[in-house]
Amino acid sequence: MPLARSLSMTSLNGLPQWDDEDLPMEDLLLFEVSWEVTNKVGGIYTVIQTKAKTTADEWGENYFLIGPYFEHNVKTQVEACEPPNPAIKKAMDTVKSQGCQVFFGRWLIEGSPYVLLFDIGSAAWNLDKWKGEFWDVSNIGIPFHDREANDAVIFGSLTAWFLKELSSQFEDKPNIIAHFHEWQAGVGLILSRSQKLPVATIFTTHATLLGRYLCAASIDFYNNLDQFDIDKEAGERQIYHRYCMERASVHCAHVFTTVSQITAVEAEHMLKRNPDVVTPNGLNIKKFSAMHEFQNLHSMYKARIQEFIRGHFYGHLDFNLEKTLFFFIAGRYEFSNKGADMFLEALSRLNFLLRVHKTDVTVVVFFIMPAKTNNFNVETLKGQAVRKQLWDTAQSVKEKFGKKLYNALLKGEIPDLNKILDRDDITIMKRAIFSTQRHCLPPVTTHNMIDDSNDPILNTIRRIGLFNNRTDRVKVILHPEFLSSTSPLLPLDYEEFVRGCHLGVFPSYYEPWGYTPAECTVMGIPSVTTNLSGFGCFMQEHVADPAAYGIYIVDRRFLSPDESCNQLTQFLYGFCQQSRRQRIIQRNRTERLSDLLDWRYLGRYYMHARHLALSRTFPDKFEMEPSAPPKTEGFRYPRPSSVPPSPSVSQHSSPHQSEDEDERYDEDEEAERDRQNIKSPFSLGVLPQGKKKQHGEYRN
Repeated sequence: MPLARSLSMTSLNGLPQWDDEDLPMEDLLLFEVSWEVTNKVGGIYTVIQTKAKTTADEWGENYFLIGPYFEHNVKTQVEACEPPNPAIKKAMDTVKSQGCQVFFGRWLIEGSPYVLLFDIGSAAWNLDKWKGEFWDVSNIGIPFHDREANDAVIFGSLTAWFLKELSSQFEDKPNIIAHFHEWQAGVGLILSRSQKLPVATIFTTHATLLGRYLCAASIDFYNNLDQFDIDKEAGERQIYHRYCMERASVHCAHVFTTVSQITAVEAEHMLKRNPDVVTPNGLNIKKFSAMHEFQNLHSMYKARIQEFIRGHFYGHLDFNLEKTLFFFIAGRYEFSNKGADMFLEALSRLNFLLRVHKTDVTVVVFFIMPAKTNNFNVETLKGQAVRKQLWDTAQSVKEKFGKKLYNALLKGEIPDLNKILDRDDITIMKRAIFSTQRHCLPPVTTHNMIDDSNDPILNTIRRIGLFNNRTDRVKVILHPEFLSSTSPLLPLDYEEFVRGCHLGVFPSYYEPWGYTPAECTVMGIPSVTTNLSGFGCFMQEHVADPAAYGIYIVDRRFLSPDESCNQLTQFLYGFCQQSRRQRIIQRNRTERLSDLLDWRYLGRYYMHARHLALSRTFPDKFEMEPSAPPKTEGFRYPRPSSVPPSPSVSQHSSPHQSEDEDERYDEDEEAERDRQNIKSPFSLGVLPQGKKKQHGEYRN
């Protein structure tokens, strides 16, 4: 037997590095398989797209992505080319010779990885045969009416067929690693293992199927994880076959990973296997890096949002825009899962607090959640038209005023300000003022909702009475469409909009990772998350005082719903109490956390999973050293030295405490200390075996 290749780690600049001589990449091929390669459906697309550069840098010409072929995606995202590896070309030609179309090219994203795309439609004539073969190896039957599951069978069968043709050309090396994401790609993994292909397999679940369905039904999920009759629950929701595909993929994989500790707990009960590695999701930070410009970008895009507010609230603009804060929630319209229900209740309580304390701060809250609409709201469009008309009127009067003032000064006179405006100017301005009068309240939604009476957000707004009255200190705007720079209402892309806001609020009940607060963080915008989201758990683990860095974590796991709502309200009220300087300091700290979310660091969890898969699949060639990192604990940001040593909840409740903090704050000193922290060694993430997780006592 040949001597096994040892997979060990060294430290370079305090960061773990795998020894290149221990694992020469020319001896390996890595395939990453997902339904969302070049095909944006949800968050997995973001994971794969942003991770591509880091993985391509590591693997070079030996890294390939496998996905479905959709012509409209390929035309705009993929550049056709020949495969660099003759073995891959031969395997593709074999599949093509049987009438199944395969497309090869480079995905035009950062890193330019190779992609291999299967045309599902061209292979659909094999569906019945492949469903039969899948039944023979797994005893899982696929209903004919479930198109998504049928497509998954075709896609998986093509993937396994390709891997079989490829691996049959190799004797000893290169060895193949295939990493499958989610149940849609899982059929390929199941078939590869049933055919005993010499392929190291990894399966990643980004969210369990049943977990998402159960949470959406407002079931007390986290308290009853060990109580559910899994088969019964899946059957009642008519997803039993999909659940079986997911669970079979999990148990067939050499290495099973999830994206967060909270999803690891869920997978242990829903899928009956402990994850081997937790692989947190990252971002390509270079895309968002604006150096110290991010504060300027905040001011610039905030001004654009203020322009929209001037139009939307015309006739009711009796609040100071310079003392107005912009909060937002964004994502799929999952009312309970995304925490919109708790957010609205907290806003009602925040409105009460701000009114009782007679504060001069106003909060405008945006709900960016796509729903069915039939057009823009007429009153909203009218508001923007009135604003533009007023602007044009002011500009014309200003021009006339400027000319008269200029001529008077040339003559060496101080003009009589009572005469510099003639009667026509006064008339024009009076007409402009009359045009701003409105006899209704500013609308709470920018579009006409198709099912207005049954919309959960609008119904909750009606219940709590947040109708944008003059006396309300919290104003609500539902924008039931994704943002676009071409919109006639709010012409901003999502990234620009986020940069212009003050706080993102995402009090999710079910959120396996949570890219929205992560994107806020890398853009230097504080955010609210929960300890039921993967992002929130990750930040709790790696930041000693998350609130000081602008990451507010609501406890929805161990507190009752009312207590969680009160905690969220306190976070929001404390944020409203901050001075402008405090918010600037906090944004600086938030932006520095972006290094924690960079794939250059988080990609190492994926490296560990691949090394583990190799050692389990080819034990005679690769072995993991016993000292390989066993835990996800590691680099940690301490509490900033300028923050007073008081509980974080009460930290912002009194503006007087801020004076001491401002005096002690040294941005350069803090930034340098944080840079040192990110360079300290940390371990890769393997979930401790047999460790029981506590569950909360209340349903949130």
